Amino acid sequence: MDGIFLQQMINGLTLGSVYGLIAIGYTMVYGIIGMINFAHGEVYMISAYLAAIALALLTFFGLESFPLLILGTLLFTIFITGVYGWVIERIAYRPLRNSTRLAPLISAIGMSLILQNYVQISQGARQQGVPTLLDGALKLNIGEGFVQLTYTKVFILIAAFVGMAVLTWIIHRTRLGRMCRATQQDRKMASILGINTDRVISYVFVIGASMAALAGVLITLNYGTFDFYAGFIIGIKAFTAAVLGGIGSLPGAMLGGLILGVAEAQFSGMVNTDYKDVFSFSLLVLILIFRPQGLLGRPQVAKV
Repeated sequence: MDGIFLQQMINGLTLGSVYGLIAIGYTMVYGIIGMINFAHGEVYMISAYLAAIALALLTFFGLESFPLLILGTLLFTIFITGVYGWVIERIAYRPLRNSTRLAPLISAIGMSLILQNYVQISQGARQQGVPTLLDGALKLNIGEGFVQLTYTKVFILIAAFVGMAVLTWIIHRTRLGRMCRATQQDRKMASILGINTDRVISYVFVIGASMAALAGVLITLNYGTFDFYAGFIIGIKAFTAAVLGGIGSLPGAMLGGLILGVAEAQFSGMVNTDYKDVFSFSLLVLILIFRPQGLLGRPQVAKV
């Protein structure tokens, strides 16, 4: 039992770190414009396809070194996915900036369906995948069983936390981060002080898409398979992680992702893997009922 618990803990931390990266996109967009980008899951899905395309191209040109392969794949995927994030903001959100709150929500859902069908038509509906790039694992004997930590999982955990650390540095230590925080606190006052808030919002969409791209590369390396519908379920789970941690809080997004990943993995290992999605979505309902502001979020205070 201890071996199963520890193995599922490792699996949960790996999955949770990916949830956290995707949740960052939800929480940043909500924090700065007060809207949920429901096309964000599809941005992650597109990044999985881009990662596979990059790996195929780099391998075709004879690149075999894992560090160079993964670096080239990350740069290509993050850049193209960031462009997708910028386009989504310009098409689905900016024209409706001064409209009713419902209009951008409907527009985001429409963009999600467009991206799903676009990928289905252009790449096909069948499941696709990539080969394992990093073989090998660390094994630790626990009683009668053992715990296995693959090198891929180690890489995922390191890359996820490095990505989060870089983003934290950008938000708290750079001029762009100061502009993002000012726009989040009071968009009108930030505009009066000379900040181009439209440009800052575009940057936020690009940053959120870049985090989803990092998650797409990592989870593609781990599982090796994906399809055009992959962004829906994982997008909702990442949204659950953002709500759990406190929507609008960057540390909360990562914390919520880790908690959700570990809880889902332990439920799969100890109870039943067939109902893990039911468990995750039930957790979302309970959070919204008993603590809608999340673990690190603050209750909304009406301004008079």
